[in-house]
Amino acid sequence: MSPKKVRAIFARFAQANPAPTTELEYATPYQLLVAVVLSAQATDKSVNLATRELFKVAGTPQKMARLGEAGLAPYISRIGLYKSKAKNVAALSQILLDQHGGEVPQDRAALEALPGAGRKTANVVLNTLFGEPTIAVDTHVFRLANRSRLAPGKDVREVEEKLLKAVPAEYRHNAHHWLILHGRYVCKALKPDCPHCLIADLCEWPEKTAG
Repeated sequence: MSPKKVRAIFARFAQANPAPTTELEYATPYQLLVAVVLSAQATDKSVNLATRELFKVAGTPQKMARLGEAGLAPYISRIGLYKSKAKNVAALSQILLDQHGGEVPQDRAALEALPGAGRKTANVVLNTLFGEPTIAVDTHVFRLANRSRLAPGKDVREVEEKLLKAVPAEYRHNAHHWLILHGRYVCKALKPDCPHCLIADLCEWPEKTAG
C-alpha cells in the first residue's frame, strides 16, 4: 500500500475519532496493567464486568497480593484461562511491590518480564499510560492489517514492525486504538461491514462485502 494511501486512511480515522482510547475500564496505571493481562484471549466487555467488582476489593498491588491467587480466581472465573491469569496477576502484583515500589514501570523489558505480560501488554501500557508511539497488535489489528494490505505479515511481530514503518509519525500514538476499534466493530472476522467502512475505497481487500 502506498504511503499516500496509508496517510489518507489514518487522516480519516483521526477525523472520525480524534481521541481514541482503550475500552478497558481502569482508574490507575496498575489497574490498566491488570486489565490488559486479563484481556488476553478474552473480550474487553468480559474483563470490565470482572474488574468492576475485583477493583473494589483489590485495586492496588498491595491488596491484590494479599488477596492472592485463590482469592482472586472467583472474581475472574468467567474470563477465559482464569486460573492461569489469577496466578499471573497475583505474582506480578508481588513483583511490582518487591522490585518497582508498587509502581508500573515505564520500561519494556521490565513490563515483559512480568508474569502474564508479553510484548502486546507492554505496548498497550507504554502507549496508553506513558504516551509512547507503540502499536499493540491483537487479533483485530492483525486481521485488519493483512486484509486491507495496510501492513501484511505472517505473524504479529512482523505486522507490528511494518505498521511502525508505515504509519505517519503524527498518527502513530493513536494508531493501534483506531485499528483495534475498526477491526472490532467494522472489519469483523466473519462479517466485515464494508458498506459502512470509512476506508472502504482505500482498502485493498478484493473480497469486499456488498451488505
